[in-house]
Parts: sequence; structure tokens; C-alpha cells
Amino acid sequence: MGIFIGLDIGGTKFMTASFDAELKEIERVKYPAPLLFQEGIELLHKSIDEVAEGHKILGIGAAAGGPLDSVSGVISPLHQPEWRNVPLKEIMENEWKCPFYVDVDTNVAAVGEYYLGNYKEKYFLYITLSTGMGGGFLIDGKIYHGKCHPEIGHQSINYKCSYPENIQCECGVPDCLEALVSGNGIRRIYGKPAEQLNELEWDEVAYNIGQGLRNIVTILSPEVIVFGGGVSVGGGQQLLNKVKHYMDKNLKLIESPELKISCHGYDTALIGAAYIARME
Repeated sequence: MGIFIGLDIGGTKFMTASFDAELKEIERVKYPAPLLFQEGIELLHKSIDEVAEGHKILGIGAAAGGPLDSVSGVISPLHQPEWRNVPLKEIMENEWKCPFYVDVDTNVAAVGEYYLGNYKEKYFLYITLSTGMGGGFLIDGKIYHGKCHPEIGHQSINYKCSYPENIQCECGVPDCLEALVSGNGIRRIYGKPAEQLNELEWDEVAYNIGQGLRNIVTILSPEVIVFGGGVSVGGGQQLLNKVKHYMDKNLKLIESPELKISCHGYDTALIGAAYIARME
């Protein structure tokens, strides 16, 4: 039986799964993300071998943090400082003798969410709030790459924050939206993970997301925005209701989009990676 492999190469964890031709999951493994590059590559090979179980691999798809070049397959994930200019496509195709495809994790998740969720909207935006923050924008179901991947988390907003002295973004800019609402940002600002935030702290996070969405919606005019990632799933519909309130409050010229939680939860990028491998 020929199978497809999906890789979710995250800043804190690696997930690997095998899928049949109908994208039914066969086997899965999950490991903490190693800091060192060589350990990470070896772990990816080990994980693929574990889930393949001797079956012929027809293609491998991967979701990784940006920046990266989806054509050459060279990646430099922001949240993995030891991975710089890694020729991942070349490494994987040499090792596994099958086609390999990689794109920014939010692009991959957007594709998986759109097709597996049976969306029909022309303008579709997927946003992940997890270790970091990013987005994948689809037009007619196809990824909008731009000259380089649009980084919606690295915009500046008029924010609210009880501890502004703790705001720090991995990109080096002091006032990015990602630094305010991502998992890492929340830990830096409030000294605890998102699931331990109190009502006032969640309200600050919702306000800041809402201000960012106001910018995004005004420029891109998506018909629906789907949220994935641990912070989004943990905050749930209650968080989205607050976000929508703050977004709509100052959104005057553009129609407000529908906000939804991902139908695949934490697995959107993993399933999307397998979908890209099969589609290509």
C-alpha cells in the first residue's frame, strides 16, 4: 500500500503521521522539538520510519515555521534558532526517494482547513495562535504567497497590556502583535501559560487580537477567518466572541467576516501537510 506522510515541524513539538490515499490517518508519533539542528533531522527520519511501517511512501508534506522558500525547500524557522538555511527538501528527498513539499505552517493549515472543511468562500484566512502567530490567506482555494510570506503577526497595533515592559518579539521588533497574543508572548507578559490567564488578562489578549484583525480585515477583506493553535482552541468560542466585539467596534468600512474555530483543532497543519503531498 502506498502512503503519504505529514510532518508538523513546530517550535515546541514535532508531529508525524502516515495517511492512506483517502487521507485516513494510519499511525502517528509526537516528540518534543530538539533545539539542535542535527538532532531535529535525525528525529524527523526516525519518526517517518516509525509511522511508515515499511509501506511505500508516495510523498511527504511538511508544515514549518517561516521564513522559508516553498520552491527550493530551504527553511529558517524563527522559533528554532539553530535551524538556518536548512535545505530540507534536498535532505528529505535524498533520504526517502520520494517527492517532498514544504510551506509555512499557516499556509499548510489553511489549505487543510479549507479543503477538508469543505469551505467554498473565495477569500479565506486561517490564523494560528500557538507558540507564535501567523496566517495563511487563500484566494479561490490557492495560497497567496506574495513576494514573500505575509506575516500578519508582525504588525504594530494600538495595544492594551498590563505589563508593557515584558513585550518582546522573537523577530527583534518591540511591539509586534505576535508578542502580545501568542503562547510565547503570553508567557513573557503574564508569567504563565494561556490556560492560566484570568478574565482581565484574557480580555487584554482579545482586545489586541481584535485590533490586529481590524487591520487585516480592512486590507484583505476575508469572508471567513478560521482560528487554530493552542491559544485559540484553549480560549474557544468565548475568546472569539470577545475578539469579534473588539474587531467590529472600529470596523466601519468593511463587512465583518465570520470567525470560527478550526474543525481539526491541533491537527490542521499535520493533515494539511499530508493533503499537500497527495495533491502535488
